[in-house]
Amino acid sequence: MTQSNITSVNESIDRIIETVNGLSEETIRWNPTEDEWSIMQIMAHIVEALPYWVNEIQLLVETPGREWGRNHLHEPRLEAVKPETVDAISVEKMVKDLEQVKETVRSGIEHLTSKQLAAVATSVNPNFGTKPMQFIIDHLIDQHVNKHEGQIQRNLSKVATN
Repeated sequence: MTQSNITSVNESIDRIIETVNGLSEETIRWNPTEDEWSIMQIMAHIVEALPYWVNEIQLLVETPGREWGRNHLHEPRLEAVKPETVDAISVEKMVKDLEQVKETVRSGIEHLTSKQLAAVATSVNPNFGTKPMQFIIDHLIDQHVNKHEGQIQRNLSKVATN
């Protein structure tokens, strides 16, 4: 299963990069509303979040059954998307960082065994409860990046009406 996850993540990131490469910097940094992230913030979130979840997987491999996860108030998560944080990063650097995330995901999950993928542990987030490691890969890496790819497309649909 992990190979299909790796392929899916790579394809989502490649589509995001292709989309971003065709946009002006103004569009990339534009916030649709005060409560919505810019495309740049979405990319920054992906660059922070996917390696975070890969690291959580590695910690679970090292210590099976340990508690895993975070909530939406996790400081590194919040710091990654702050306007002053993303304003200090060039679009080119962010795209390079996105490219690197593909390798981080690949190297972090490609060698997991079916036994490791099936091992369960409890999340600190009560919304997730006790889940197998495959859940983290499916929902918090693969589907997560796909969801943010859709969010970028929604932002772009709002640019036309702006």
